[in-house]
Amino acid sequence: MNARPEQLKALERLLNIMDELREQCPWDKKQTMQTLRHLTIEETYELGDAILDNDLDEVKKELGDLLLHIVFYAKIGSETQDFDIADVANGICEKLINRHPHIYGDVKVQDEEEVKQNWESIKLKEGKKSVLEGVPNSLPALVKANRIQEKVAGVGFDWEHPEQVFEKLKEELAELQHEVKQNDMDKMESEFGDVLFSMVNYARFLKINPENALERTNKKFIKRFQYLEGKAKESGNTLREMTLAEMDVFWEEAKGL
Repeated sequence: MNARPEQLKALERLLNIMDELREQCPWDKKQTMQTLRHLTIEETYELGDAILDNDLDEVKKELGDLLLHIVFYAKIGSETQDFDIADVANGICEKLINRHPHIYGDVKVQDEEEVKQNWESIKLKEGKKSVLEGVPNSLPALVKANRIQEKVAGVGFDWEHPEQVFEKLKEELAELQHEVKQNDMDKMESEFGDVLFSMVNYARFLKINPENALERTNKKFIKRFQYLEGKAKESGNTLREMTLAEMDVFWEEAKGL
């Protein structure tokens, strides 16, 4: 059964609702791209949480929220006659066609890596002065480091083997330890940044997403610490009243859950 007619009907329904809300709802009428921006960022993070939790029902809901924002921005753009939803859709269609010559042209590729390399080369031909222009300044530092490394690797600036990256990581750790002994805060911060950057690079070679890995550890720590808090409360104590040895007993219990 072809689902495309129903999909297009649903999108048209959303566009019609957006028109009505923009015309009739006091809150929707007041919104600008600037007022929506922080809400869009929040919705993106909520989608990220749902993906990490593998909650597909929540993923569906959060995708809907993001789709609403895309339609909202396009509606505002149409009111100023700068662009509308068709311009947005056609723009990304043209970009995808242009950047996939191995699908829509006669370019041959062997694997995913060649696709990535072609992608970055095409972007430079489109007028970008640097492969790093596409990395947003406002990205969180950990995500930004990963994107920077992916992009420069796409044009061949990369290590050849994971072992080389691990050796670089050990080198950076030694340099950090040296500055710690010197107690120079500025140099310590600089070297600590180098260690984190190297860790992100090593994660990339291991095909681990560093953001996902760190968030996984965050969630694990929160779960264990909240278990510890609960056990302390059951015993009639506060954490400040407990020794580290006493807390460690409950921490080890939490690790087994």
